[in-house]
Amino acid sequence: MRLHKNLCFAVIDGLHQIFNENEYADKVVQILLKRDKRWGSRDRGFVAETTYEIVRYKRLYSEIANVKAPYDRDNLWRLFAVWATLKGIKLPDWKYFEQTPSRKIKGKFDELIKIRKFRESIPDWMDELGLKELGEKIWTDEIKVQNEQAEVILRVNTLKTNKKDLQLKLQSENIETEFLSNYPSALKLKERTNVFRTEAFKNGWFEVQDASSQLVADFLDVKPGMKVVDVCAGAGGKTLHLASLMENKGQIIAMDIYESKLKKLKVRARRNGVHNVELKVIDSTKPIKKLHAKADRLLIDAPCSGLGVLRRNPDAKWKLTPEFIENIKQTQTEVLDKYSKMVKPGGKMVYATCSILPSENEEQIDKFLTSETGKAFTFVKDKKVLAHKFGYDGFYMALLEKKTIN
Repeated sequence: MRLHKNLCFAVIDGLHQIFNENEYADKVVQILLKRDKRWGSRDRGFVAETTYEIVRYKRLYSEIANVKAPYDRDNLWRLFAVWATLKGIKLPDWKYFEQTPSRKIKGKFDELIKIRKFRESIPDWMDELGLKELGEKIWTDEIKVQNEQAEVILRVNTLKTNKKDLQLKLQSENIETEFLSNYPSALKLKERTNVFRTEAFKNGWFEVQDASSQLVADFLDVKPGMKVVDVCAGAGGKTLHLASLMENKGQIIAMDIYESKLKKLKVRARRNGVHNVELKVIDSTKPIKKLHAKADRLLIDAPCSGLGVLRRNPDAKWKLTPEFIENIKQTQTEVLDKYSKMVKPGGKMVYATCSILPSENEEQIDKFLTSETGKAFTFVKDKKVLAHKFGYDGFYMALLEKKTIN
C-alpha cells in the first residue's frame, strides 16, 4: 500500500479532534469523508478505517510510541507510524517519519500483546471492572471481539417491502447481501459501502440496525392495535421496528428527554411510511403521570455504559469513566422505578441495554423486582447477548409482566 499525504493529513486532523478536543469519532469521520470530492470509495475507506483503528488501539500504540496525551501533531504522526509499521506498510520519505524505529516498534508490540490491557488497548479500570463482573475467560473473549470492526446489518422495513425484494433491489444497485438465520428482518452486507445513497434507503425500504438490536422489539411481543410506549426512544431505531411489527396499527408513543433526537425520528418515520407514532418530550413528570397504567407494552431502552457496542464506538473506551458507570446505574434504577408505572395490569415491559455488565443488567432487574414498584411485576424471561458468542453487538433484555388486579 502506498500512503498519500492528503489522506494521511485527514487522519491526523481527525485524531487531533477525537483525542484532544474530545469530539465523537463517528461525527469526526463523517465530516472528514466530505473533505475532498475527488476521493473515491477506497480513499474514504482508508481515512475512516485508519482513524478508527488508531482510536481503537490508542493505548497500545501510545505505549509503543512512548507518547502521552495531550497529543501534539508530532505525537499523532508517531502513532500513525506505529500503525503503519505494524500493518507492514512501507513508510515514505516524509519528515514525519524520520528516525522511525521499525524494529523497536515490532519488538515492543511482541512484548505488550502478552498483557490483555495493552493487547486490547483498554484503561486499567475497565480491565479490572470487566474481570470482576464477567470473569477471566468471558471478559478476555468479549473484549477481544469488541475490538473488531462491526459488520453492517440492515433491517428490512416490512411496511414497504420484504427481505427478498430488498435483497434484489440492492443487488440492482451493486450491493450484495446475505440473510442471517435467527434474525427474521436482517440482511448483512457482504462488503462495506455507503448504503445511505441507495434508492432503497431513500424510499424507506430499510434502516441500518445491528442484529442484536433487532432482537429487542421482537422480545416485547407487540401486536397490531396495542398502545405501546418507547420511553427512551432516541432517534427511533427500535420505535420504527415496533411500528413495522404492529403493521402501523395501534399507537406508539415515542418519548425522550432530548427533543433533537425525536426530530430525527420524525424524519425517519416519514421515510419509513410510519404513521402510528406520537412524539413526546419528557420535560417534566406530567407526560409520564398521564400514561400511568395505560400501556399494553413498554420499552425501556435504558441509558447505559455502552460496553456492548465498543466495536462501533471505540472512542467510548477513552471517554467513559468509573464515575459515569456508577451514575448511570443509579439512573437505570430511577428509570425502572419511574417509567414502569406506565404499564397497565396484564401488560408487559422490556428493560434493555447495550451493556455486557451484570451490574447494569441482571442485577438491576433483581433489585427492581424486590422494590415497592417492582413487586407488581413478575419476571418472564431474559436474554444476554455477548458479541464473542453471537457475532453481533453485546445486549441485554429482560421481559417482565405486570400482575393483574384480583
